[in-house]
Amino acid sequence: MRQPSQPDVPDTDTATTSPHLAALSLAEKAALTSGRNDFTTEAAPAADVPSFLLADGPHGLRLPRPDGSQAALRSEKAATCFPPAVALGSSWDVDLARRVAAAIGAEAAAHGVKVVLGPGINIKRSPLCGRNFEYFSEDPLLAAELGGAMVRGLQGAGVGACVKHYAANNQETDRMRVSADVDPRPLREIYLRAFERIVRRDRPWSVMAAYNGLNGTPVTEHTWLLTDVLRTEWGFDGVVVSDWGAVVDRVAALRAGLDLQMPGIGPRPDEEVAAAVARGELPEAVLDRAVARLARLATRPDPSGADTDPESLHEAHHRLAAEAADRCVVLLKNDGGLLPLDPSRGAVAVIGELARTPRYQGGGSSQVTPTRLENVLDHLTELSDGARVDFAPGYTLPGGPDVADPAEDGVASADDSGTQTTADDRLRAQAVRLACAADTTVLFLGLPGQEESEGFDRDHLDLPERQLDLLRAVLEVTSRVVVVLSNGGVVRTSPWDERVPALLEGWLLGQAGGGALARVLFGAVDPSGRLAETIPLRLQDTPSHLSFPGDEGHVRYGEGVFVGYRGYDARDTPVAYPFGHGLSYTTFAWTDLAVTPGTGAELDDTAATFAVTVTNTGSREGREVVQFYTSLPGSAVARPVRELRGFATVELAPGESGRVSVSVRRRDLAHYSVREDAWHVEGGGYVVEAAASSRDVRLSGTLEVTGDPSHVRLTGRNTLTEWLAHPVGGPLLAERLSGLDTTAGDHGGLLADPAVLRFLAGVPLDVIADFPVSPLDRADVTALADAAARGAAPSSS
Repeated sequence: MRQPSQPDVPDTDTATTSPHLAALSLAEKAALTSGRNDFTTEAAPAADVPSFLLADGPHGLRLPRPDGSQAALRSEKAATCFPPAVALGSSWDVDLARRVAAAIGAEAAAHGVKVVLGPGINIKRSPLCGRNFEYFSEDPLLAAELGGAMVRGLQGAGVGACVKHYAANNQETDRMRVSADVDPRPLREIYLRAFERIVRRDRPWSVMAAYNGLNGTPVTEHTWLLTDVLRTEWGFDGVVVSDWGAVVDRVAALRAGLDLQMPGIGPRPDEEVAAAVARGELPEAVLDRAVARLARLATRPDPSGADTDPESLHEAHHRLAAEAADRCVVLLKNDGGLLPLDPSRGAVAVIGELARTPRYQGGGSSQVTPTRLENVLDHLTELSDGARVDFAPGYTLPGGPDVADPAEDGVASADDSGTQTTADDRLRAQAVRLACAADTTVLFLGLPGQEESEGFDRDHLDLPERQLDLLRAVLEVTSRVVVVLSNGGVVRTSPWDERVPALLEGWLLGQAGGGALARVLFGAVDPSGRLAETIPLRLQDTPSHLSFPGDEGHVRYGEGVFVGYRGYDARDTPVAYPFGHGLSYTTFAWTDLAVTPGTGAELDDTAATFAVTVTNTGSREGREVVQFYTSLPGSAVARPVRELRGFATVELAPGESGRVSVSVRRRDLAHYSVREDAWHVEGGGYVVEAAASSRDVRLSGTLEVTGDPSHVRLTGRNTLTEWLAHPVGGPLLAERLSGLDTTAGDHGGLLADPAVLRFLAGVPLDVIADFPVSPLDRADVTALADAAARGAAPSSS
């Protein structure tokens, strides 16, 4: 990965300084590049640059006080709380993500918010990351498609998106200091790929620079990341804003390409900038360009909905939140068709405090004060069609209702028989009695908010022990058990799920999630969510396990490109539920995979179109998600078994068929070549798979792809294998050796002997030339290298 020297003045930004801005003093310009307070920017009345308001997202607004300050991690006003990204990612629904973001944008406009701080598109490198509930997926394509849709939705409503957290921000442990040490290929293919796709295609108004460092340099001071890649290579022309509190050296950050430091912390950083310019340490042109970008954002026209009463939007947006939640629920298991629930069979026991006290969002800066909040217990009662629905809390939640004397929680007392019991024992016994008397038991389990949040990572993947004790006790008295999970990060389901016939992953579903879970359980909605991340059998199986969260200020991304399903599948590691998995109440048949090659040779040209016919073979309407993966057997570089290249959804009535297709660009097939220091399409026969998950391949085909020419100049330090693989140098070397007189003992048969080829495969050509009995000498190697660079045959020696 090239690390160019830091330019004094980035030459890629198209912003120009207006006469009004040119009239500003140095101190006034410096002040524009830092916040006025927690969530507003400074104004420059003399240059007609207004202050503007930013607000946390990304699944709803966390609104600061009217003056832009905040008192705590809560919203001053109510806003619609949509499903967080952990759930929305499982919808695999691009248009739904766009509509959700458009609704958030409408509310933002009504509250005078110029920029919403979202979406978050970081990769779920480890299931332990405390902020995984804010991120979509372990796969960069899925994160890019859903995150890009949110950018389009927000900005279509006239409000800026701020794509975050750029980049390699994949843990909370030591998050403000840790250096993510990532090799060039995984950095490009996994951790930058979603950012690149969104910046190039969707043109976000702003990008947030992360807290962490990248390969030893703080991201806010990383010229290669903020200027060379983001602006020069990808063409970003918006504002780079720091994460709140991420700037250490304001002058270095401004020089590297950061435009806005947030929050405002007083005059010191502005004075440092002005002094650096005055001393000649920071070119004033660097400051001017940052000011011009900020002025352009600040003076964008107000959106058309800026005068709307926010409360007038709430009812329609709650309905959209409910529709979104319906799409996000994942049916992991349904042995014997236990679901959907049949009210005619008898009483339903609803067990678990989470049924009454829902977890609907994660902790930290993204917390929304919802306009209303549903719980699943009320909705199950409404949809039960008169069947008896009985409830027992089963366990307590911190901050939940007083289902037992809090002073007794975990404290032993004696019952009538003299046996010592605790509040948990008594709640569990009550729940077991209820399960004994019911036809079906629906058990709600999950993570309390105190166990996952921004600011810290989890230590394990297990459910709380008191909940597992409850599950074991219930399974002792009934086998008709449905488990519903509520969690922002993956939880371990093994080995207990082997005894549970039906399992729903409910994630965190926003303010309307209670109704969605009830509708899925009773079959009013067909479950159509698909996992956007793998659920492992054990924490030790995760690809990042041995290098997360690092130590002594560094975390080594030792798994390389083998993140998530790429790593599990490459090692053939058993998993609980694979990436892309999800069941339905109906069935689908897939036929007629078609792979149509493209014709262009540029990275953004279409490489191929993949299409398949899906037929609903069941008895009810349903929605299928078709995933297309590719692989390249015999690749010259290490590759995953399969990689997601596109996906499509289709809704079908019983007996109905639909044709779905996706177009894949050559860029999507490219890997990042360290040798070429560029994206490179390797030629060959690609396997194309239409699949229902990374481990459920339904149809397969092939695609012949012409590779990109190499732009690497061969030298004597390249190995024999590298020479032979080169599209120009390989034939030249073969021709040179084939012309030798083998009968004279000059070893012209070198390439014909497999044993010799294998022995010399990793040997540089100039070393081979130095061997006493070599068929080449150094002059031959130089001539061959010159000829390969020209693309012509070498002169005979």
